[in-house]
Amino acid sequence: MKKLFITAVIASSLFCANSVSADDYTIDTAHTSIQFKIAHLGYSWLYGRFNTFDGEFSYDEKNPAAAKVSVSIDTASVYSNHAERDKHLRGDDFLDVKKYPQATFVSTGFTDNGSGTGILQGNFTLHGVTKPLSIDVKQVGAGKDPWGGYRRGFEGTTRLALKDYDIDFDLGPASTEVELIINVEGIRK
Repeated sequence: MKKLFITAVIASSLFCANSVSADDYTIDTAHTSIQFKIAHLGYSWLYGRFNTFDGEFSYDEKNPAAAKVSVSIDTASVYSNHAERDKHLRGDDFLDVKKYPQATFVSTGFTDNGSGTGILQGNFTLHGVTKPLSIDVKQVGAGKDPWGGYRRGFEGTTRLALKDYDIDFDLGPASTEVELIINVEGIRK
């Protein structure tokens, strides 16, 4: 789930407008988040996040289709504000972090929908399974920062079925899919 968030964040960053030319960005992990939400028994939402990840992206305003992104997520950094639940999420029933310590996303394409929005396509690997994944992205903004650098930010969302990644722990019929919410800020290299 962590990798998925990182992927969404990176995807968002790659496809925003206002870049002067093809630029490479490093994800600013202090200003980026990879969150997830899943239904709890169909009565409420459980939110969590991944605390450790890294990645980079490139973006050319004149050729958005050439954008590239890659993200790596430390699956053991999952955090849901409950120690026992986090231990369970790290175990064999879910992320199995000893066997699968990382989740990754590598982009394969981008479809520009205009108005700073688009769909980022890529391959997402979680729990040892790689599947194509599409992330809806929207530009948040881009520009100079107070320290002389240039930053670009995006938000992205996607949904994935746990069973598609061989995570088959029964959480009930309302909890078969996880939504990823990614907010990414990149610093131009």
